[in-house]
Amino acid sequence: MTETPADLLKRTPLDALHRRLGGRMIDFAGWALPVQFAGTLAEHKAARAGAALFDVSHMQQIWLRGGDAAVALERLVPGDIVGLKIGRQRYTMFLNERGGIIDDLMVSAWPHGLFLVVNAARAAVDIAHLRQKLVGPAIEVVQDRALIALQGPAAEDILAKLAPAVAGMAFMAVAAVDVLGADCWVSRSGYTGEDGFEISIPAEAAERIAERLIALGATPAGLAARDTLRLEAGLCLYGQDIDETTTPIEADLAWAIPKRRRAALDFAGGAVIGQQIAAGAARRRVGILPQGRAPARAGTQIFDIDGALIGSVTSGTYGPTLGAPVAMGYVAFSVASGAAGMTLPITLGVRGAQLPATIVALPFVANHFKR
Repeated sequence: MTETPADLLKRTPLDALHRRLGGRMIDFAGWALPVQFAGTLAEHKAARAGAALFDVSHMQQIWLRGGDAAVALERLVPGDIVGLKIGRQRYTMFLNERGGIIDDLMVSAWPHGLFLVVNAARAAVDIAHLRQKLVGPAIEVVQDRALIALQGPAAEDILAKLAPAVAGMAFMAVAAVDVLGADCWVSRSGYTGEDGFEISIPAEAAERIAERLIALGATPAGLAARDTLRLEAGLCLYGQDIDETTTPIEADLAWAIPKRRRAALDFAGGAVIGQQIAAGAARRRVGILPQGRAPARAGTQIFDIDGALIGSVTSGTYGPTLGAPVAMGYVAFSVASGAAGMTLPITLGVRGAQLPATIVALPFVANHFKR
């Protein structure tokens, strides 16, 4: 990622709080964000056993209003947006005409429109794509709000002390909730595999709400723990595991394309997606457990047990919950199909050596969403 000069970095409404708490700040997609506070391992464990608080204000919030927004958006994404009920949220992807993933995003339905949350590094691309391709709805780019993620088994208890109504929310529900007098837009979701919430907050109220959540027991957490958590949960990182050359079928995201959309294929890239659903793609994303202690980093080559090159790693790190390295990568479709429902031995080219590993089912750590 290209380094942005420090004086040009964008800062979230929680920037001053991060610095007071000792956050180690880095450049992420042109934003100054904390990579860690007390340490990645402690922050990771807080999300798995208690509650961790992440600043995700760099992610772009967008409203689509009027103009039969759900029908219009379905031309750009393969998800079921027309069938999305008010008060519910869904994961989907912007696709190009080749079926490649322009970005992955969350879409929620509200009485007054659709609310989108897209990745920071793709925000400008997504907004330009919407303005060029979306016909009908008004596009409102949100500029004056923060976004935080409260994740972990204690998240409900902590947030419910400030907003009791959230205790009744199920996974992927959304609601407008008063938190310390601020109008917040809350979803029961996150990107860690744990129960929790993402909370859109008016910028001026963000710091006092974050401070109160921390006082109630949430541990401030940074980007490093967010990465280890999402990888253990088998979740893709845009620009690393998926991009415009990757289709949802290759990325093992076919579950996000429901039966109605598969039948019609009336979205960007539909013809390619239909062919891959019917005949398979050239490659498929899989989970990998390297043996030993050495993580397999992005770019590591993957070989079958006979020494033939079959793919490469896209994400890899040490998994604190497992106490062992974990990775994801792409292998030939025939290999992935052969591994379906079972483990498959492979080797990884790490620092000139062939290290044993196993293709396994994702996720590495079971999710704990509140159904």
